[in-house]
Amino acid sequence: MRVPPACIAVVLTVWGASTSVLAAGQIAGELKTWHKVTITFDGPQTSETAQDNPFTDYRLDVTFSNGDTTCVVPGYYAADGNAADTSADSGTKWRVHFAPCEAGQWSYRAAFRKGPNVAISDDPQAGAGAGFMDGQTGGFTVAPTDKQGRDFRGKGRLRYVGGHYLQFAGTGEYFLKAGPDAPETFLAYADFDNTIARKKNVPLKTWQPHVQDWGEGDPTWKVSKGKGMIGALNYLAGKGCNVFSFLPYNAGGDGDNVWPFIERDSKLRYDCSKLDQWGIVFDHATRLGLYLHFKLQENEIDDDRRGDKREEGLVPESLDGGKLGVERKLYCRELIARFAHNLALNWNIGEENTQSTEEVVDMARYLHETDPYKSHIVIHTFPGDQDKVYTPLLGDQSLLTGASLQNGWNQAHTRTLKWVVESDKAGRPWVVTNDEQGPASLGVPVDPGYKGQSGVAGEGNNAYDLHDIRKATLWGNLMAGGAGVEYYFGYQLPENDLLCEDFRSRDQSWDYCRIALEFFRDCRIPFWGMQNADALVGNANNKNSRYCLASDAELYVVYLPDGGTTDIDLGESRNVLSVAWYDPRTGGALQDGSVARVVGPGKQSLGNSPSDPQEDWVVLIRPVR
Repeated sequence: MRVPPACIAVVLTVWGASTSVLAAGQIAGELKTWHKVTITFDGPQTSETAQDNPFTDYRLDVTFSNGDTTCVVPGYYAADGNAADTSADSGTKWRVHFAPCEAGQWSYRAAFRKGPNVAISDDPQAGAGAGFMDGQTGGFTVAPTDKQGRDFRGKGRLRYVGGHYLQFAGTGEYFLKAGPDAPETFLAYADFDNTIARKKNVPLKTWQPHVQDWGEGDPTWKVSKGKGMIGALNYLAGKGCNVFSFLPYNAGGDGDNVWPFIERDSKLRYDCSKLDQWGIVFDHATRLGLYLHFKLQENEIDDDRRGDKREEGLVPESLDGGKLGVERKLYCRELIARFAHNLALNWNIGEENTQSTEEVVDMARYLHETDPYKSHIVIHTFPGDQDKVYTPLLGDQSLLTGASLQNGWNQAHTRTLKWVVESDKAGRPWVVTNDEQGPASLGVPVDPGYKGQSGVAGEGNNAYDLHDIRKATLWGNLMAGGAGVEYYFGYQLPENDLLCEDFRSRDQSWDYCRIALEFFRDCRIPFWGMQNADALVGNANNKNSRYCLASDAELYVVYLPDGGTTDIDLGESRNVLSVAWYDPRTGGALQDGSVARVVGPGKQSLGNSPSDPQEDWVVLIRPVR
């Protein structure tokens, strides 16, 4: 009988402690490189509330190998195996997800253990063999990916490679990101099972404005649920964004409406159907080319050290009071088991994090050791605490690979450059992004005209708009050697960080983000080999007057936020370099200015822009081809 390649059943007889049990490992998914391969096993009948807790007292690990590469992938309890549609809280299904990195033959071996808290034990031999799929082996053949375009499955896993930018393992492309940091309550969605609003002023989302963006063939659950959220992701991808962020747990925080548990305070019991529904959304994001920014906790619940509440026991929502205990380990393991197969993501230790250095180091180590794919790990903290928090984590002092910065909107350039340089000095370059723009009450303003808004945030000398964000935040980060931005929406403006359901509120800002990313992609700028060189354009103090990126190959990118012109210091070079201009407001092809070529040595004028001399421009200087 011919077995369809998308669903292969491997049936073995496995002997338990006293009885023989037929264990079926069903393999599902597209058997291609970088695609999600799911193996579902028949295990013991249990439930989310069983006395022998299936989340703590059982551990499924599956070792995958192709001869050259071996990785141990954690599995999880999956209720009836279809909980997203059935809302089941009991059943016999146990599951693992794997994203193979190479074509060819892969084999697997399952280890299924049972014992008190065995799931979070550091000992691979902890507990006892639980029978069922324990010891089961099998295999499958993987073909090359057939995906193209935005779909991350055509690019491979995004990974930290020891520099300031993440790189796709399949294509070798380097990654710059741009998209929303808000709403932090993204997952507070009425269509998810067992999701409730505890605060009258923070209702659940319907994402109704984006139902129009859902299309035939897009995923849903329970027949028709999920269209608004899936549509929201479709909209972001269609605008050229490639990232979004969310809190998987905010009990006790500003929103107090997202948690992965069966109940808000049941920290050792996970909601199978809700998490399956989250997984549908995250898998769709991967297909759309949207990076997943997991913000694992927020300041209000990490331990609140700033208010000394932890020592008084006044933050019951905090996992293990900030320490790496049973609750925190299980939380990390469950998220990794269910979602780490997605190809582009980071684990953010916490928003505005206040844990101790030791606690951050421990949590980063546990994430790194548990995640078979060694995903990017970052941390976010208050602007005034960056020196105190980041400095003792640099270099080999932690397994962090980046910083998620929060700063005033006009400080993105200097603060990004600060941590690019400091991490270089420490010997472990960080990927540095600007993910929250102050002031906290305002963030990135809505477009002019949206719901009658002027598009101006703040007042008087402190007023700013989306053009200021484009210049000082977006280009400020990129020209400092940063890896991109996520836009925060404040808490006073329409469609803010807690209430946003309409990403069209910043439609024009997404255009500016897309145009910036297109410049680096379409002009084939090797930004990963370039460094900030503001001094070459007379800005040794790295102010927001003009920026420069440069490489040893005599390639320069100059950004002029206020238009005009500038000289560039070419040093001792006597090579002929071409000069072309790019419009960061409208994009399109490179344009000719008043100067076509420059030749050193020393300072040379770049001339004038093609038009609009008082608007911002990008100037590309490179060897004549």
